[in-house]
Amino acid sequence: MPHKDLTVAQDETFTGGLCLITMDPERNFLIVEQLAQARDQTTWNDLMAPALAPLNCRVIQSTSDEAPGLLAYVEHYLEAHHSPDLFHVQHELVKAVSGPMATKERAAHKAVTEAREQLDRRQSDSQSTGDGSEKCGAGRPPKEAVSLEHAEPALDTARREYERLAQQREQVKASIRGIGHDYHFVDLERGVRRNGQLIAADIQEHIEQIRSIAQHEGLSQSCLERIEKAERGVPKMQATIEFVSRYVAQQVKQLDVTPPVSFAVHAKLIPSYYLDRVAQTRTVSDGEPLRELAERLRTPLFAPGGALSELSPETQDHLHDEAKRLAAVFQRSSSNVEGRNGYLSLRSHQLRGLDLPRKRECFTTMHNFFLTRPDGTTAAERFFGQRPRSIFAAILASVELAPAPLSPPRKA
Repeated sequence: MPHKDLTVAQDETFTGGLCLITMDPERNFLIVEQLAQARDQTTWNDLMAPALAPLNCRVIQSTSDEAPGLLAYVEHYLEAHHSPDLFHVQHELVKAVSGPMATKERAAHKAVTEAREQLDRRQSDSQSTGDGSEKCGAGRPPKEAVSLEHAEPALDTARREYERLAQQREQVKASIRGIGHDYHFVDLERGVRRNGQLIAADIQEHIEQIRSIAQHEGLSQSCLERIEKAERGVPKMQATIEFVSRYVAQQVKQLDVTPPVSFAVHAKLIPSYYLDRVAQTRTVSDGEPLRELAERLRTPLFAPGGALSELSPETQDHLHDEAKRLAAVFQRSSSNVEGRNGYLSLRSHQLRGLDLPRKRECFTTMHNFFLTRPDGTTAAERFFGQRPRSIFAAILASVELAPAPLSPPRKA
């Protein structure tokens, strides 16, 4: 196994009992998936240390939620960088503002429906009674005329309120999506590396817009506290961008290439492969602009006269591999672990018994050594860099077969 600097995704699941999970998000290899009695830093280390000991790797970064035990383990035992999960930042904002705003919007829509029904009823009553009025005293307006006159403005008022709330909610959704759009190692429109401080400023601006809407709509104090909780993740997101930038610069420096080549790898080659990675997470049509931008960045480097065109084919292939590896260092999500938790939840409902260590180990082994991607590779093959031995061949090689009988068995 070649040496690797690993970024891991970590989480815990309670399906079939408390289980601690650590996965390599790039290769989808399960490093740890074991039942545990607690989820504090000591328990994490007791499970992770034996799993990492035989591996030729070093964990440089962990992506997870803000669980105190995980944070303490990453800081004190791994001595690695912790990257916040983008989903948890956005989810806090959804719970803080999107949910209450959706409730207000539904109530406003119901008010529009009731006002429209009342107006239709008044109009129908007015047409059925002819003049739409009862005999009243001199100088007094007819009762039905007054009701009809009030129903029309009420409907207009309810409709305007519904449209206003719908617009506010769309602004909140756009700001939450904007956080995900801005939190990227590379600018998705221009294909250039981004500064962590500028990214944090853009994310903070989105949060301020959401807070302004929440205050204007008079949301509860608990909603504002959720916004503050999400806001506390912004400095950590900035620190993650800066950590990735430092690590990439250090690794490119170790390539021992000329400054023009180093600059081309930094400014063009690595961003192009990062754009390819983002395009893979989107639909074909949505990812096409990203792939085109990646090709525009990468192709001129190897064309005649390009910064990397004079290098040998072996050196070019090595730079391609290094650029792909460094483009994958920035990890903003632990969704693969969440997907694993969902899969285990389905299996628990169908098969039961996930609290049995042996059955859970079987699921882990099948995930690592038997499930394949469209290219035919297993998680273990991608992680170790080579195809593992056949389990059946290994069994046959280690089991001593009984000799053939001296004579055929007698017939009964």
